[in-house]
This record gives sequence, C-alpha cells and structure tokens, in this order.
Amino acid sequence: MKAKRKVEEISKEDIQAFLKKNAFVLFTVGSVVVGIALGFALRPYKMTYREVKYFSFPGELLMRMLQMLVLPLLISSLVTGMAALDSKASGKMGMRAVIYYMTTTFIAVFIGIIIVLIIHPGKGSKEEFGKQQKIEQVSPADAFLDLIRNMFPPNLVQACTQQFKTKYGKRTVHVTVTVNDTVFNSTNGTQEVMEITREEVIPVQGQVNGVNALGLVVFSMCFGLIIGNMKEQGQLLRDFFDSLNEAIMRLVAIIMWYAPVGILFLIAGKIVEMDDLTQMGGQLGMYTITVIIGLLIHGVLILPTLYFVITRQNPFIFIAGLLQALVTALGTSSSSATLPVTFKCLEENNKIDKRITRFVLPVGATINMDGTALYEALAAIFIAQVNNMEMNFGQIITISITATAASIGAAGIPQAGLVTMVIVLTSVGLPTDDITLIIAVDWFLDRLRTTTNVLGDSIGAGIVEFLSRHELRSKDVEMGNSVLEEKERKKPYKLISQDSDFENDKRAHSESNM
Repeated sequence: MKAKRKVEEISKEDIQAFLKKNAFVLFTVGSVVVGIALGFALRPYKMTYREVKYFSFPGELLMRMLQMLVLPLLISSLVTGMAALDSKASGKMGMRAVIYYMTTTFIAVFIGIIIVLIIHPGKGSKEEFGKQQKIEQVSPADAFLDLIRNMFPPNLVQACTQQFKTKYGKRTVHVTVTVNDTVFNSTNGTQEVMEITREEVIPVQGQVNGVNALGLVVFSMCFGLIIGNMKEQGQLLRDFFDSLNEAIMRLVAIIMWYAPVGILFLIAGKIVEMDDLTQMGGQLGMYTITVIIGLLIHGVLILPTLYFVITRQNPFIFIAGLLQALVTALGTSSSSATLPVTFKCLEENNKIDKRITRFVLPVGATINMDGTALYEALAAIFIAQVNNMEMNFGQIITISITATAASIGAAGIPQAGLVTMVIVLTSVGLPTDDITLIIAVDWFLDRLRTTTNVLGDSIGAGIVEFLSRHELRSKDVEMGNSVLEEKERKKPYKLISQDSDFENDKRAHSESNM
C-alpha cells in the first residue's frame, strides 16, 4: 500500500526533475548500450581498417579533449589541495591514502592469484594459440630504477610530454689476455698476449612519449606544500592555481555534453575492429572469464565492504553517484583521461570535500591500480599454466610483490598493463613473448581494469574524507577564525588610511587653488 501511495504521489514535475538531474548518467549509459548494439550490427559489413578509423573518429576526439585537460587539472588540483592543508594534516591524510592504496592493491593481487589457481584456465596445450611475436626485453632492476628516475624529472616541460625509459645498446669490449706458455711447455717460458673482442648489452638513457604523471605528481605535491607554508606570501600563487582549477572544471562541464557521443563511437569502433570471437580458444575464453570474476569480486564485494566497514554508510548509493565516471572509464580505458569526470562526480554528486579529491584523486590515478595489479598477477600465473610450469610459493610471492610495484609504475594510459607485464614475467623467469597470447582479449579486459581502478580511487577518496573529517573541521574553524581576525584587524585600517590620505590630498589641493 505504501509503495502504491508513493507511486501515485510521483508527479510529472518529479519525473522531469529526476531526468534533469540524471540526464548525463542516462545519456552515458545509453551511449554504451547503443555503441555495443551498433558495433555488432556493423560487424557483418567487414569494414576495412581505414573505414573503422574514420568511423571511430568522434571517439578519438573525446579522448583528445579529456587528455588535453588532464595535465592542467592534475597540477592545479594537487597544488591547491596540498596548499589548503598544513603539513601535519596532509601528512596524516597522505598516510591514510597510501595505506588504503597498498591494502587494496595487495588484496587485488591476492584475489587474482587465488582465482587463477582455483579455476586453472591454462589447462591444455599451447598449440591452441596462433604464432607469437617478439616482445622487447626489460630488466626488472632497470624498470624500478626508471620508476624512481621518473619521480624526479630534470626538465618539467619535458615531463609533460615524455617519460624516462632505459633502452639497451651494444658495445664492443676489448679484453687483453696473457697466455703463459710454461703451462704447456716447461722448457721455454714465453708469454703470449691475446686480444679478445666481445659484445655486451649496456643500458643507455632513453625517452618514450607520454606524460610523466609520477614526476608531475611529486613536484606538484611538494610545490603545494611549500605554498601552503608561505601563508600570505604564497596567497597569490594559491589564488592562481585555484582559479585555474575552477576554469578547467568548467571546461569539463562543457565537454561532458559531448562524452556520450564519444563513448558511443569508441565502443562501437572497438567492437567492429575486434577479432572473431568464435575462433578464440577455450583457454583464452576461460582466462577472460577468470579475469572478469576476479575484477567483479574486487569491485562489487571487497571495495564496497571496505567502504561500509569504515564509514558505516551505504556504498551503493556512493557508487551510484560515480556511474558516469565508471562508464567514461569503460569507454576510454584510461584512468587519467577519466580524471576530470571523476572529480565532477565526487565533488558534485557525492559532495566529497574538494581538499580531499584534489589530493587523493590525482595521486590515485597515478599510483593506485587495483585492476591492473590483479590482472598482472593473474596473467603471469596463466602464462605459467599454459607453459606447464609449476609455480612454487616463493615465485607466487615474487609475482605478488612485482605485480604491486609494476602497477604503481603503470601510468594511467591505455594498455600500460601490457608494458609492465614484461617486468612481472621476467622476475619469475617466464617467457615474455607469451604476452602476445593474451593480446587478443586485452583491449576488452583493459576497459574493465580501468573501471575497477577508477572505482578504487573514488572509494579511497570517500574513506580518506571520513577518516580525516576531524582535521578538516579543525582546519575550517582555524580558517574561519583567521578570516574574521583579518577582517577585524586589517581591512578597516587600510580603508581608513587610504580614504583619509585621499581626503587630505583633496583638502590641500582645494586650499592651494583658493
């Protein structure tokens, strides 16, 4: 009866208000459904590669627009976020965020390993897969050193477009060997000098295209903290970055109207382009299902449970406010490109404090990759199963540690997970060329990983805000008091002095004229 009365009470205005409020979300979800339907409808026409590229052009435009905003948004949000907090509050907040990132990433890796060992999707022979391509080798030690090098870019302008990456060159080494004849012939002790030349592979400095997000995050955080400690002196810079942040968010609001169109063509284009699914082997099909199950357990069970246990609030209402960001992540498969939308959803729909989002989200989009960590651990063990290699406990621990560390190094760019997979496989001596076995389904799984990553970052923002509420409240009181004091102390004094000076000048001027 109550439900019936409630339904009867809903007026036309209520429906219009609901549609108006959730127009973005409805359009975006609708665009995914239409995109999938359109993609499958166009598959029988066997479009050429060029035609597919032309067809998905509106989607490419959306990616470019979002990526254009990422850089100024990342820097301005981090600088203002850090400047708004004192070093003590930001230290506590940072500690909570890092503990949350590490905990969820380790849980994700653990889920990935357990699921792949239970389901065992790699049963069967390697012959199921087609021919393999060669993959560039990477030394795990060099990869981790590159991660630290990228934290401190020597040139900030270059960091906006390029990252440091160790390349490998060859060098010829001449070794002089002295052969003593007395060993062979005891009568005459002559010595002979021989020169041997050999080639050795050496690491050389190199660059790859792509925003060095890690370096910019480290710089922006330090820069913001310094500005915050400068008090009045830093106010001008603080206002500048605040205005920049606000301007970028307004641009995001405009681009959001184009997002559904872009997502529709991105998804439809990908479906038209993908290989024939009927030819996919049983192992690859099982592998895809295993990854999906792992991501679902992490995204639908673990993260909401964590949110509920800590905040005692309904996690699904929180996630409903994020729907548009999650759909954008699904369409663009880049957590960095989704960053502007995530900001908008958290600040406007979920009413998360801007000081939290500006600090937690850019850092999260750079280093918190739950989906990628889960996928890398799972894929490494899957490749071992395909090669009929038994993993011992030590190797599984190695995989979990390297998958966690490699996911931090995976910049928020599409399919970065494939690049960091090389590190995970090398660490336990698995053949890196086998990465090509899973490339056929990677474009699809990459989208699901990204959605999980964005969900993890957003729930992290909600948890950190709840835990930091006392610091934020005391900071608000402090700010309020300082503003009141400033108004009482400075403003009237300045105004009176300026006015009285002006009056005196005026009086003196009129007297001289007389």
